[in-house]
Amino acid sequence: MNLRFLLVTVLALFLTGCSRQAASRSESSQTIPSQIEFALSTICQITLYDWGEPRIYQDIFSRIKEIESRMSLYLEGSELDQINRAAGIEAVRVSADLFEVIERAVHYAELSGGAFDPTVGPLVTLWDIGGDNPRVPTQEEIDAVLPLVNWRNIELNRENQTVFLTQPGMALDLGAIAKGYAGDEAAAIIKKARVPQAIVNLGGNTLAVGEKLDGTPWRVGIQNPLEGRGAYIGIVQTDEISIVTSGLYERYYVADDGTHYHHLILPSSGYPAQSGLLAVSILTDISMDADALSTAVFVLGFDEGRALVESLDGVEAIFVLEDRTVRLTDGINFTLTDDHFTLVID
Repeated sequence: MNLRFLLVTVLALFLTGCSRQAASRSESSQTIPSQIEFALSTICQITLYDWGEPRIYQDIFSRIKEIESRMSLYLEGSELDQINRAAGIEAVRVSADLFEVIERAVHYAELSGGAFDPTVGPLVTLWDIGGDNPRVPTQEEIDAVLPLVNWRNIELNRENQTVFLTQPGMALDLGAIAKGYAGDEAAAIIKKARVPQAIVNLGGNTLAVGEKLDGTPWRVGIQNPLEGRGAYIGIVQTDEISIVTSGLYERYYVADDGTHYHHLILPSSGYPAQSGLLAVSILTDISMDADALSTAVFVLGFDEGRALVESLDGVEAIFVLEDRTVRLTDGINFTLTDDHFTLVID
């Protein structure tokens, strides 16, 4: 994935972009305002401003890559790969962090009625959207793997810290939640290091950490799903928060007949979800939750998705619909800046 796949543009934060030039707090202390590395199949940018000591960046990116090494669907030998290879055979003992993420994924699968389902691995592999060989599978191929997609067939044993996929051929894909967990872990390292303000952007999963020193809110631009990267439809003003966006523009495949297929699969049909949404952004304190919810709400569509969000404490959402209306849950300070869209207040 390259830079055009970043989902959310952080605005008016005095970010240094790709700069690695030094900024000094004192004559004897060198800092790096912002650092970028490729991990989790995306571009990860951490901005620590004048507190960007190299050791803090090293700790953050080491932790992100450790999470990737355990939770990637595509890394042979990862813990997730071991679970998938043992499907229908035996339970696999896993690390505490992977168990926590899978347990949370099952929670959101149940909460969303299966709109979010971590067992979509066979469908993700079949379509390979965003991979090296994307294609439109046949109906027969989809029908063959659909019975394998069922989050209820995940058996978790907290005491033994094991995971068992009960049916041969099942496969977990944590791509819609692991990046959020990595963002939370990055934020925890930043806070432990007593960095007062920072921005974590993991391929568009954005966390504003701490408070801006001038006392003003963070300003985060919400990507225009119909335009190229850097174009935004409006600005959210917020305190410390995680904002995660899912949209049909993130990863997609255009077939020979010109049909556009995005990567957000409806688990019950095996095809990209047609929910009436172009994108949805979830705002909440925990990035792992925002990550899972953004996928679930996009698949559910506006009415069911908003009902889900409004049933949860401390969660807000911005919906961008196919008719170019933008709708909000209560509690968001959002300013529409693109007159090609219309803000509808229900």
